[in-house]
Order: sequence, then structure tokens, then C-alpha cells
Amino acid sequence: MSRRSVHRFVCQACGAVWPKWSGKCEACNEWNTIVEEAVEPTHVASKKASKSGRLTFTGLDGQAEPPPRVKTGLGELDRVLGGGLVPSSVILVGGDPGIGKSTLLLQTACRLGAGGQRVIYISGEESVDQIRLRARRLGLAVPGIEIAASINVADIISTLSSENDVRLVVIDSIQTMWLETVDSAPGSVAQVRACSFELIRLAKKRGFALVLVGHVTKDGALAGPRVMEHMVDAVMYFEGDRGHQFRILRAAKNRFGATDEIGVFAMTEQGLSEVPNPSALFLAERRGNIAGSAVFAGLEGSRPVLLEVQALLAPKAGDGGARRSVLGWDSGRLMMLLAVLEARCGLKLSGMDVYLNFAGGLKVTEPAADLAVAAALVSAMAGRPTSAGTVYFGEIGLSGEVRQVPQPDLRLREAGKLGFSSAVLPKQIRQVTGATLRPPEGLQLREIGHLTELTGPMTEDMDAE
Repeated sequence: MSRRSVHRFVCQACGAVWPKWSGKCEACNEWNTIVEEAVEPTHVASKKASKSGRLTFTGLDGQAEPPPRVKTGLGELDRVLGGGLVPSSVILVGGDPGIGKSTLLLQTACRLGAGGQRVIYISGEESVDQIRLRARRLGLAVPGIEIAASINVADIISTLSSENDVRLVVIDSIQTMWLETVDSAPGSVAQVRACSFELIRLAKKRGFALVLVGHVTKDGALAGPRVMEHMVDAVMYFEGDRGHQFRILRAAKNRFGATDEIGVFAMTEQGLSEVPNPSALFLAERRGNIAGSAVFAGLEGSRPVLLEVQALLAPKAGDGGARRSVLGWDSGRLMMLLAVLEARCGLKLSGMDVYLNFAGGLKVTEPAADLAVAAALVSAMAGRPTSAGTVYFGEIGLSGEVRQVPQPDLRLREAGKLGFSSAVLPKQIRQVTGATLRPPEGLQLREIGHLTELTGPMTEDMDAE
């Protein structure tokens, strides 16, 4: 039987395999992403199968020690990791170009190096001189780490296999790596899969933590095969708007910590600085006497965060449909909330252009923001500001009911810590939850069960006028 390579056509966006080339991938609807790749026949590898061994089984009743941690020197990064780096763990960090991924990892490497840990930083995108210039610009101590520029995975593995006492290895980025045994260009699905496998296997064998920098597609997803995200121990996204100084590091997957945990950084001339109290920073420029503004007591992972919600209503321009513009929230959820306000509360919003923004550039995904958004919309429509000392949180259903949200105590404690005097929240069903809220001293609670209890007073004032 022939041992020649088998050729197939693989989509570089989603990894789908096709028998022949076409201009459009029917799996992900992307154009010009299908590339021909060579694959070794499976029977070649099967002839080289090693001797079989027996598995040893154990029960669930044994003792399990928590994994050891290595502090990175950046508290926000340690929070997202679950307490620090775990030896032999593999972390995939993705984000838009220029958002600060390399800056964050270079700062982390220098902090670990300054603490006496051996760190190796390998770049496939920049030369050694470029890395040195960036480190000098950021005021980092370059002698604390060892840097190299290479895209050849075989050379990288050969070098790392002979090195001892390495605590952290950074590969920037995995899409630039190249393995000569794979017959395709760097960045292809086959190359990314093979390079990731070899590097991950070495990290597990040698015991060092491995960080892989990954590119993202135009939709914000990590480029390359989906299997790469399953191979690693943690997947983190570095988010932010270049128009804002804030950067959010979010854990989408973490085998050693909580998912949806966030770390907040601010981009400065000296690189990324930690923001230990993001609520105070997000609310620093808030003016409490402006109509259309409300404060949302949110929760990102285990961290409570207070954000300002801004709403603006304007008469519809022209004969077309009303405009709905949203930044930092789900536009579909805004449409649902507007329909509830019209159908259940009698507000006339269909003839208004609606603009909604969560100040600071943070993307909010939890439904608990419904009540704060509704308060901002009603405030904008009535032309009256909400109370400057009030926070809002609660999910709104299609019938207008205000539903429970998780961990209200954490949200209330954060509001009390920042000096807020009252909170509007869902009516607690204590016979079901069995819990009693204990708000901070001086924080008044206003529990509501239906959206009309929020919109009613403002609507009456509008009718009287």
C-alpha cells in the first residue's frame, strides 16, 4: 500500500474538512479560507503502535491537594488565574491586535524574573531588538528574563528540553509557529494544531507553565482549530476599546479557577497598571444630576462591579424605523426591554431613537442589568435624573416582573463601600431562598416585584405635566 501523503482541503477559519476546494466554506460561511493540506495516512502510524499497558483505577474518596501556585506579581492576573500560575498548566491568551497582550505578558515575565524565577520569552512576531526596545520604553528590567526570536517549533522544543528550572515559557504567538513535518503554511489549522500539541506535551513533561498568545478572528473568536481550546487548561480574552484606557482580562475557561472572572487594567505610558477597585474608576466621571443615567451593581465572576448606564432618547428622524444603538450590552435584550416598557408599563418608545451605553468600555452580559437599563430609559424619557445615591439590579421578565439575581449581598456590600445610600432590587422570596439580606449599615433597600413600581411615579409626573 502506498505511503504517500493524502491531500485534503481544510477551512482555516473553522477547521472543517472538504473533499475538494471551493470559494466558500459552508460550515462557517467564510470566503477564501479553504486551503489544501497534506496528511499522513493513518495506516502508517498504526504499524508503529507501542505495546499496550493497563490502567490503574482509583475512587473518588481519596485526598486531593490543591495545586501549587506561583504568584505572577500582578494581582489582577493572579485573580483571573485563580491564585497564580500552576506548574505544567497551559494558558491561551487571545485578543484584538494592539490591545496589549504582549505588553501584559512581558510585564508578567519581568515580574517573575525579578522575583528570582527563570522565565523564557519566545517571539515569532518581533525580533529580539524590538522586544528590548519595548521593555526599555516600559521601564522593565530586561535582565530578569531570557528572550529569543524563532518560529521553528523543533528548535524550540530541542532547546527547552535541555533547560532546567524554567518556571514560565511564553510563545508569542502560536499562529506564527512552524513545524517542518507538517506540509502547510504557518497559521494554518494543521500547523496550529500540531505546534500546540508538541508544545503542550513538552510543558506537561518538563513541568513549566506555558502561555500561548493567540490571534482572534474578525468576530472576536480565537483563530485556529477549536480543539486547541480544549487542549489547554485556561482560555483568557484580553478585551477593551482603544478609545478607552481600560483593559479587561476575562477567563472563559479555567481548570484551576473560576470562569468569567475578570482582571481590570489601565493602559498608561508605562504599560498596563492594575486597577484594584474598578468600581471607583468606572464611576469617577459620573455626574449624578443628568437625566438618563443610572448605576448598575453588577457581578463579573466573583467580583462586584458598579457601572454607569447611560440612555439617550431622541425623536425619530425621517420616515424609516426608529434607531437602536447599543454599546456594551446585548442589542436583542434592549429590544425586549423596550417592548416590555411599552406593553406592560404604557410608555411610548416606538417613535423614539434609543441610544444606550455602559460607560468605561466593559461588556455586560448578565441579565441583572435589566432594571438599571430600565431606570435609565425612564429617566431619559421623563427628563428627570435618578437619585445619585441609588444602585439598581434585577432581571425583568416578559410580563414585567422583576426576577431574582445571584449574590445580591455582594452587590450591596460594594454599593455600601462606595457610599451609596439606597438600592432598588427584586423583591426577595425568602420562603424559597431561605436567606435574609443583610445590607451594609446606612443602605436602604427598596424591593419591587413589577416594573410598574419603578416607572409608575415618573409616569404620573409626566401625566400631570
